[in-house]
Amino acid sequence: MASTEDKPANKESTSSWKDSFYNPRTGEVLGRTASSWALILLFYLVFYCFLAGMFALTMWVMLLTLDDYVPRYRDRVPYPGLVIRPNSLDISFNKSDPHKYTQYVQHLESFLQRYNDTEQEKNTDCPAGEYYLQDSEDMSKKSCRFKRSLLSFCSGLSDTNFGYSEGKPCVLLKMNRIIGLKPRGDPYINCTVKRENPIQMQYFPGEGRIDKMYFPYYGKKAHENYVQPLVAVKLLLTKEDYNKELPVECRVEGSDLRNNDERDKFLGRVTFRIKVVE
Repeated sequence: MASTEDKPANKESTSSWKDSFYNPRTGEVLGRTASSWALILLFYLVFYCFLAGMFALTMWVMLLTLDDYVPRYRDRVPYPGLVIRPNSLDISFNKSDPHKYTQYVQHLESFLQRYNDTEQEKNTDCPAGEYYLQDSEDMSKKSCRFKRSLLSFCSGLSDTNFGYSEGKPCVLLKMNRIIGLKPRGDPYINCTVKRENPIQMQYFPGEGRIDKMYFPYYGKKAHENYVQPLVAVKLLLTKEDYNKELPVECRVEGSDLRNNDERDKFLGRVTFRIKVVE
């Protein structure tokens, strides 16, 4: 039990603790008067408004230096990568079970929608074999026509299963877009299977050629209807090739595009595995 002398001390301590939040004698809240709080809040309001203004001014000046159509710096990706469709580096399916290859067929069909004849009729029938250079003053660029019918047996028009039902699957290859790219020479796609006995392949368009008329690319905003040229590869597998995992490497050949950079396995080339189960 506390003594009578301790009670005034406890009362004074409680009063001091309450006064640290609000002192009724001076009107201070947390040690500051109302005018002091108003001044410090005004200071921080002006200070943060100044910082926000400086940030907005910096962003505005930076945006003035940017072009809506062409990136300011384009030296980090001088050469395109090679991409495969369907979007898988490990293609495995049973040719006798449609459920096993439906995902690949649906992906190819969805991807080729932009290459339908009805869509490509809007584009220009460009002269083959030469770059399609356009006036730099006209910011809206025309796109060269690439119809999916050019892919023949791999177009999905005559064979809606893209060869998967017969164990001779099609894969589509395309190069990544790079603004201003004009490959020298006569670029084409060449695929090889890493084994002793080669596998027969068909290329569409013929010989896996990538026509120069699809270059240069002027950017997503200027080239709204642009589609990358495709090369379809139909793997003519036989029964001897079934139930085996076959590594396939495709490269861009015949031009100055790099395809042997050990630091980037997808620069100008792509490697995938395919296995067909009977």
